[in-house]
Amino acid sequence: MESTEDQASTSELLDEIARLRRERNAVILAHYYQIPAIQDLADVCGDSLALAQAARRTEAEVIVFAGVNFMADTAKILNPNKTVVVPDIEAGCSLADDCPGEEFASFRKKHADHVAVSYINCSIEVKAHSDLVCTSSNAQTIIESIPRSKKILFAPDINLGRYLMHKTGRDMLLWNAVCVVHDVYREEDLLRLKAEHPEAEVLAHPECRESILRHADLIGSTSKIIEHGAASKAPAAIIATESGVIHQMSKRAPSKLFIPMPGESPDAACSVCPYMRLNTVEKLRDCLRDLQPRIEVDSRLGERALAPIERMLALST
Repeated sequence: MESTEDQASTSELLDEIARLRRERNAVILAHYYQIPAIQDLADVCGDSLALAQAARRTEAEVIVFAGVNFMADTAKILNPNKTVVVPDIEAGCSLADDCPGEEFASFRKKHADHVAVSYINCSIEVKAHSDLVCTSSNAQTIIESIPRSKKILFAPDINLGRYLMHKTGRDMLLWNAVCVVHDVYREEDLLRLKAEHPEAEVLAHPECRESILRHADLIGSTSKIIEHGAASKAPAAIIATESGVIHQMSKRAPSKLFIPMPGESPDAACSVCPYMRLNTVEKLRDCLRDLQPRIEVDSRLGERALAPIERMLALST
């Protein structure tokens, strides 16, 4: 329990954020993988697609993006004349790190006859060399929009790519990179949790390995997992994605039991994204106050990356 002094300090911090948000004419966008306190502060809390859509339509002068850098980059690409800041500039992504722009450009050049689809979890450079961008929410729609006569190159998440091949029946050339959160789930841990909670559904993100997905009652994006978990009649759910989603699910269905998959270490109680969790409420206050760290995008590169993002958004309305 917080002491009276801690409660006063928290209250002052939240008051300062509220004041700065008004003074800066700022909007706070937060991903579902953020800590609960940041989710509750956000003007919009959502998955990658919902946040890109919110960034596109906002009239705020300042966008505070509490997520990871590729999300903030997308917001800046969509709003080149707005100020976009992040709580922690080191909040990156293993998928983006494992698909360097120069290497992807060379890969794309070798397969110039392919339609290049990049998962939004990638760098601006990779987006700029892509024909289409997708999120886990709309990936199947994006793939199915491509004529069957066309070859497809998909990067960077190989697990999501394999899942999409299964769902769409398309043969795709896949880049080999994985998410450090979803790729570490072990089938034996899932089977143990299913045995301990036979009444529970399994809700899994398509970035998971097939050994996890084969046991899932629902495979979907973070928003779909939240919506299904809260609405389902099942009394419990095993959650095979970053445990931040459980905050939203518990708010919507407080009587249900949500069980997170353990993370990489054997004694981990739940999985958390080490990049997402770099952001704190204090850092969010600081970036609102200082307007730093600020996201900057090369204008020519941003224009090239904008085109596949706009195509994605047009197919996602």
